[in-house]
Amino acid sequence: MSRRAVVAGVGMIPFTTPSRTESYDRMGEKAARAALADAGISYDRIQQAYTGYVYGDSTSGQAALYRVGTSGIPVVNVNNNCSTGSSALFLARQAIEHGVADVVLALGFEQMERGALGAKWTDRPSPFDSFDTVVHPLQGDGDEPFAARYFGGAGREYAEKYGMDPAVYAQISVKARRHAANNPYAVFRDPVTVEEVLAAPRIYGPLTRLQCCPPTCGAAAAVLVGEDYARAHGLRSDVVIAAQAMTTDLPSTFADASMISIVGYQMTKAAAEQVYEDSGVDPLDIPVVELHDCFTTNELLSYEALGLTAEGTAEKFIADGDNTYGGRVVTNPSGGLLSKGHPLGATGLAQCAELVWQLRGQADARQVPDARIALQHNIGLGGAAVVTLYRKVS
Repeated sequence: MSRRAVVAGVGMIPFTTPSRTESYDRMGEKAARAALADAGISYDRIQQAYTGYVYGDSTSGQAALYRVGTSGIPVVNVNNNCSTGSSALFLARQAIEHGVADVVLALGFEQMERGALGAKWTDRPSPFDSFDTVVHPLQGDGDEPFAARYFGGAGREYAEKYGMDPAVYAQISVKARRHAANNPYAVFRDPVTVEEVLAAPRIYGPLTRLQCCPPTCGAAAAVLVGEDYARAHGLRSDVVIAAQAMTTDLPSTFADASMISIVGYQMTKAAAEQVYEDSGVDPLDIPVVELHDCFTTNELLSYEALGLTAEGTAEKFIADGDNTYGGRVVTNPSGGLLSKGHPLGATGLAQCAELVWQLRGQADARQVPDARIALQHNIGLGGAAVVTLYRKVS
């Protein structure tokens, strides 16, 4: 029989821009030490570690953790595009639940370059060749960054399908900055208006620059332990992973001739439904969510894919203020990827840290009142979606 995984400690460092970053190993070290200190344990008690990053040489995870200690434990490096941090968390949770280990560290970091994401290996087939086969007939070729073309195309498709003014997406950027103003870990904390968002340089489709997450550097970590181990050793055990699911692309991704499907809508929906079934939680009862807002368009799509509002109703959901404080669910209290930043390997674990702080009542000015359950959504094109439900148990 499996046992639940306790999130005994979390840690992260303030995210920053590439021009101001430290090296990945120093960032990773700081986040790992912060999570260990929060859990109240030393590194020599860690039995396994899963380290996530996208842009870096093999065994970069070891390089970061060797700054903490050289204990001889297994260190597994993980790369799953933008869902890398949550993939590391997924593996750590599995190790705990199935009794493979009692104490596991999940660490994510990224030292990014300035500018839009691009291919690093042009002398071999791209993982996105099969995606581009679908995308090309839908919206042709272009010189714009590929991720913006994908998510911008999906946003344009949604607006056309439901007759929505694309300017609605700009409201999500405004909300992200408003939330980030209370987050000392966030890159962009200054407020913006809808007018400023819409006046920013156009990137693709409805997306302007202020509707795209920035290249970001940072690190975050979590220490997971078994409930029995936590009790036996007097560790904090008030936040558990109640359910978690990872999905990859389904036939619909390539068969639907839809940009919405291409960017992982069905992956997210399938993972969320599995989590709700496993946990018995109704999505309408969830008070706080950290979701994957790499672009404003994906935040809106994720509202519906996660079941926070019915399909075709996201515009009203936003207009009614149901996605923020005072509404039905607070989405991205951290400021999300749009304002907190998106260091690819660290994002999933930064989301974990934010939600653990929310459930503990440690989120300061960002605190969502009386939160006892929290949902995390992290997606990577290519593809992998990870949805995690946390529960406060004491």
